[in-house]
This record gives sequence, C-alpha cells and structure tokens, in this order.
Amino acid sequence: MWATFAIIAMAMVGFALERVSIELTALATVIALMALFHFFPFAGEAGKLVSPETLLAGFANPALLTVLALLVVGQGLFQTGAVDGVTRKLGNKANLRPRTTIAVLLVVAGALSAFMNNTPLVVIMLPVLAAIGSRARIASSRFMMPLSFVAILGGSMTLIGSSTNLLVAGVAREMGMDPIGFFEITPIALPLVAVGLVYVLLVMPNMLTPRASLVQELAGSDGAGRQFVVRITLDESHALVGAQSAAGLFAQLKGMTVLMIQRGPRNILPPFEDTVLAPGDTVIVAATRQVLTEAMRNNKQKIINPDQLSDEEALPFVSDHVVLAEAVVAPGSRLVGRAVEAAALSATTGCFVLGFQRQSRMTRVRIGDIRLEAGDVLLIGGQREDISRLRLNRDVILLEWSAVEVPINNRAGWAIFIFALTVALAATEVLSLVLSALAGSLAMIATGCLNVRQAARAVDRRIYLLVGSSLAMAAALEATGGAEFVAHSIVSSFSGAPTLVLLSVLFLTVAAFTNILSNNATAVLFTPIAVTAALELGASVHTFVMTVILAANCSFATPIGYQTNLLVMAPGHYRFVDFLRAGVPLVLLLWLTFTLTAPMYLAM
Repeated sequence: MWATFAIIAMAMVGFALERVSIELTALATVIALMALFHFFPFAGEAGKLVSPETLLAGFANPALLTVLALLVVGQGLFQTGAVDGVTRKLGNKANLRPRTTIAVLLVVAGALSAFMNNTPLVVIMLPVLAAIGSRARIASSRFMMPLSFVAILGGSMTLIGSSTNLLVAGVAREMGMDPIGFFEITPIALPLVAVGLVYVLLVMPNMLTPRASLVQELAGSDGAGRQFVVRITLDESHALVGAQSAAGLFAQLKGMTVLMIQRGPRNILPPFEDTVLAPGDTVIVAATRQVLTEAMRNNKQKIINPDQLSDEEALPFVSDHVVLAEAVVAPGSRLVGRAVEAAALSATTGCFVLGFQRQSRMTRVRIGDIRLEAGDVLLIGGQREDISRLRLNRDVILLEWSAVEVPINNRAGWAIFIFALTVALAATEVLSLVLSALAGSLAMIATGCLNVRQAARAVDRRIYLLVGSSLAMAAALEATGGAEFVAHSIVSSFSGAPTLVLLSVLFLTVAAFTNILSNNATAVLFTPIAVTAALELGASVHTFVMTVILAANCSFATPIGYQTNLLVMAPGHYRFVDFLRAGVPLVLLLWLTFTLTAPMYLAM
C-alpha cells in the first residue's frame, strides 16, 4: 500500500512539473506498478492477485474510448465547417461582441448541464466556441477549460445532472436511505454554483496562459495580417456575377480587399462606385489565408474555387479534401522572372497556386503581368501527396508547418446529421454512450467528413496514456486498500469533533480524491463511509450524502478528474499544470463556501 502511495506521489509530481512529457511519465507509472506487483505479488480482498491485466484494463476503459471517439466526432464538425453558420449568427446577434457571446454560451451550458449529460453537452459546445474564438482571435485556452468547469458545476445541481449524483444516490439507497429527490440537492448546491460561476467567468480566464497550437505559433495566428493576392475569374454561373458595390465594397467578398477588376483590356481601380460584376471579369482581391480558407469551404457560394483560379486546362483533383500550404520562391528558382500563370505549377507538380504575397509591396498591376521574385510566398493547394513531393522541389521551399486540409466538397450536412444522431442516441439511451460515440466517429470517416489521417490526428495520445495510467493507479489503490485506509483514518480522526467540522473535512477529502482517482470511483468509495459516520454521530444521513455528491463533483484540479476535462485538453492546448493552477483555487473556494453555508442545512 505504501509503495503504491509512493509511486502515485511521484507520478503526480511528474505530471505537474512536466520535466519529461506526460506520455513518458504515464508509461513509467504503469511500468512501476506492474513491476511492484510482479516482484511482490499481492492478492486483493477477493483473493485474486493483482495482475498486469488488472493494471492495463484502464486502456480499454469505455469512458476513455468514449472521449477519444467524441474528439473524432467534434473534429468532423470543425473540418467540414458545419458550425460556421451558427457562429456567424451568434456573432451578429451579440453585436459582434465575441467575449460576451462566449460568456453567455458558458452560462447556458451550465444551466443545460443540470438536465442533460455533461459529455455530449460539451461536445456540442466545443466546435461552436472554438469557431467564435478563432474568428475573434481569442486563444482557445481562455474558454475551453471554463466550458468543462461550468458543465461540471451545473451538473451538481440536480439528481440527473451527473452520473456521480445518480451513483451516490443508488449506493445510499442500497444502504437503506430514502430516495433522493430530483431537486433535493439544488438548495445546497446553488451557493457553490454561484460562487463557482463568478470565479470561472471573471477570474479564471486571466489565470490561463494564452497558448496557441504549434502551427498557429509558427504561422502567426493562422497567418493573421499576411495578405495574399488572389485572382477570381467569373464565368456565366459564378456567384459573384451581378454583385454591385456599395460604398466601394462588395458585400459578397467579406473580409477581402478588392484591388482591381480586369474587364477586357480595361482595369477598374478603387474606389468602386456602383460597379456591377459581369461574366468575363477577373477580380483581384487581397485576403488573409483564414478568409480564403473559409471561402473555399463555403461550397454553396463558390466564390473561391480552385478550378477557377488558373488558365491551365485541368487540375488533378481526385479527393474531396485539398491541402493548402505556403511555399517560398527560392533564390535561383526557375520561377523567378516568370508570370504566375506561366509558372505552370499544375503541370509539373500537380498543385495549383491560389494566391501569392510579396513582402515589399501590394501590387495592382494585371495579375498576368506579375513576375515572381525570390522571397515571394505562394499559397499552394493540392492533394497531400502532391504537396509532400514539393519537399524535393528546388524551385520552392515548402513551409510544411503551414499545411492544412480544407474540404472542397461540402459535407457539413452529413456532419451535423451524424453529430445530432450520435447525441440523440446517447441522450435517449437507445444506445450506450460509448457505442454511440464509436459509431459516430466511424460514420464521420465513412461519409467523407474526415479521412483516416484527420481522425487519427484528433485522437490525443496524451489523453490515452494519462487516463490509462490513472486508472492503473486507481486499481492499485483499491486492491491494496489504500483509498479505504485514508478515508477511514480521516473520519475516525475527527469523529469527536462537531458535525460541521467533520462535514468540512469530508468535503475536502472527497474533493482531493476525486481529482486523483475519478469522480465515480470516489463516490462509490466514500458514500458508505459517509452513511456510517452519520449514523454513528446521529446526524442527518442526507446531509452527509449530499456532501459526498458535491465534493465528488469538484473534479477541477486535474484533467483525469472528469472526462469533460479530457475533452477540452487537446482543443485548449492545456498542460497538466494548467488544471492545477486554475482548478485548485476553485476547489478550495468551493470548500470554503460549503463550510460557510453548511450550517443552514444542518439546522433544517
């Protein structure tokens, strides 16, 4: 038991300091536990030896597989741009105040989590908040963890708000306690939820380090500020035909600056006064990579369409997904001095040039007359295999970190249908949550919303190893009696103290364990102890059981405490220490709030 405690303590220190990667610490922890029980065999209460199978069972845990599958489903929504319309409407209704919109959505998520399962709710909100934050250039680390926390807080308010609540009520009922009412926990939970919301919405975002992904860091927030020049040729059926300028702007080209309109031998320059676009026009625009990507995703308007960007006869697309990447024209390149059209990259590489950018100036000459120079940045599209082959091309230097897949054929409808069906089947319990999530992830790939490579990238190996190792620690604690030993020691140490003191100690103990084990394991462990302690003291059993419910829901200090924490870990680019920094103060705050408000319920 004490050896198990030592291994767990070293694992927690390793996770917090991150001197080595989380994956390496997790793997080392599992190996240490396996070695311990190999060289010193130990049989649990049932007389069964703790085996490698026991310690490794966590890696096939249904909750873990559910989280990984839901990450794939959420990536399908994001990859197809299925939430773009929703985020645009939310942004317009909120008068383009994204921070206010995010705060309102967090409060709504907290309220809804009292009446539905937290996990599918967080899956619903994740892509919406991510898209709003991306549009407003707000780091996802500012609101992803708050989303998980408000869902946990809201879930503590009613009997069905969390699986933990139902589990505690079931164990207590088996021990002879009267059934817990639907809203019986609400009065004692409300002060904690109110204080927690104030902390999460006003204090916590300032404690979280703005952290972008590696691609965003290298690209400078998705290429913000870098303007690419793009040519859009209008045929008879193009969506821009008939568009009329108003106050010098074209509403259909939102986020783009029109530099020039080529109409036959005539160049129309700004300002554009009541100019109407006609078939045969070539519109030269400047836009950021993010704006161009969104325009390509919008298959309904077809404003930016790769097969309209070049005079070359054919573009070799055989895939629903195009990879966009940036490449620099190399010194001594054969492209230097040649026009963009004459470069004929499609014929030699299978890629097309979507746009180009010149650091020194923004040009307004006819695009066919522009001659490439060394150092020009080209925005190139093509299949992943073709983009990869550019590494061997001596004419351009591929910036590999900039490669991002963009769906050209719209699968947003399929993605929304699959997501809604996945949530509905799980919420109505027609299928189990793990079966619904796995089926949904498979459907995302089968319908082309994601390819296998994109789905694989959505699965975070840190989450897999972190959860697997934590479940191994929990199994070792349970087998050796370590968790029960700590719980009984604390309760017996304070058995002669006033009831309020015992409740406060019980709350803090359960809150600590729920972040080391899991909320459900902690609830099952401490409910019988709380009931027994209440009966020995002659106190209200209901009050002690409510204490366990509230404390077991304080899964804020580690990502392994609750599965919604794991869901937001990858999108928010969090580290283990981020949960300690933001979660520990919240746990302590809720503990103090409970200690101050508990006397009101003791008197009832």
